[in-house]
Formats: sequence, C-alpha cells, structure tokens
Amino acid sequence: SNIVWAYATVGESHSQLVKKVADHVASLDSLRSFEPQHLSNIVWAYASVNESHPMLFKKVADHVASLDNFIGFKPQALSNIVWAY
Repeated sequence: SNIVWAYATVGESHSQLVKKVADHVASLDSLRSFEPQHLSNIVWAYASVNESHPMLFKKVADHVASLDNFIGFKPQALSNIVWAY
C-alpha cells in the first residue's frame, strides 16, 4: 500500500506496477490481513492518479461492507475510502 500511495502522493503512476499490485490484491482470498490504513492508502492512490481497476475496487468495497463495525478505522482512513469511490 505504501508504494502505490507514494507514487500517488507525488502525482505519478507506473502502469505496470499499479496493475500488478491491483491484480495481486484483487486475487487474494481475503483482505483481513490488511490494516484499515492499508486499504485506505490503496484505493486513495488509485483514485488520485485516475487508475481504474474495477476488480480491486469491488474487492475492497465488498470487504469493508462485510465488516461488523468500523472499529480500527481512523476517520481520515474511512473518509479517504469513501472519497475514492
């Protein structure tokens, strides 16, 4: 998450890198090992540099929607996730 976040923070994108990261995350069975900040960093980064990866966004959205609560999410992380969509 930090790599794609860093690229987006400086307004850059690396198409091969962002595709590989998105493909990898989207292919995982579960996102439970991701901290809320990681999920926030990822979708914020893709939205910030206008990188589209519908499977990635669906995976993250499905995961967040399936949570029983948002304990562990800082308000800024949750806000960035909502903004990215």
